[in-house]
Amino acid sequence: MIPREYLDSAQVPGGQELKLYRRGADHMIVLDRNELMSSRMSGSEKQLALMTIERLQGRKAPHLLVGGYGMGFTLRAALGVLDGSARVTVAELVPKIIEWARGPMAELMAGCLDDPRVDLRIEDVVPVIAAGQAAYDAILLDVDNGPDGLTAAANDRLYSAGGLAVAKAALKPGGILAIWSAGSDDPFTRRLRNAGFEVDEVAVKARDNGKGPRHVIWFARKR
Repeated sequence: MIPREYLDSAQVPGGQELKLYRRGADHMIVLDRNELMSSRMSGSEKQLALMTIERLQGRKAPHLLVGGYGMGFTLRAALGVLDGSARVTVAELVPKIIEWARGPMAELMAGCLDDPRVDLRIEDVVPVIAAGQAAYDAILLDVDNGPDGLTAAANDRLYSAGGLAVAKAALKPGGILAIWSAGSDDPFTRRLRNAGFEVDEVAVKARDNGKGPRHVIWFARKR
């Protein structure tokens, strides 16, 4: 087996330490013993973008907000199907994630951060959402590990009843709040419905070939 090579570490503001590893051509971002992201398992992150855009039903000049750049799979998938009129705002909390994207993972980035449709913001997605009143056709959140966060307790602001109300206000009528999670969460599904969203919970496999762990994406449409 090819050994795993440590490359760098990054401090999550108000949270814990992330570590970047490489094994052959694969990269992984690890928190303690939890592998948060891996270039080997990107299928569900891509589907977060593709299934959201499919649900937008061909809106003209859509504006998407992506919370959490990660390894860029969601952003690249979105750019691959959106036309030139679209805009994608990306909010990434950890500056080193973007340094890694432009450095050891530059080949993986494939230039997506330099796309003219992209507005990159190195900041917490929470105030970005709060500042947008009916600004977005879709908000895509791949922050931490889903509603049960691992890296920062402040992520609860996104998934609480109050946080969902703020996200709803930031969406245009009929807009979609799409949330990636490592697993299902029945109380969170009820919270979305109680917030007034129409909710579709979809199970997606981690790998492009339909294999690997089962992840969950909630698509919550603003009525």
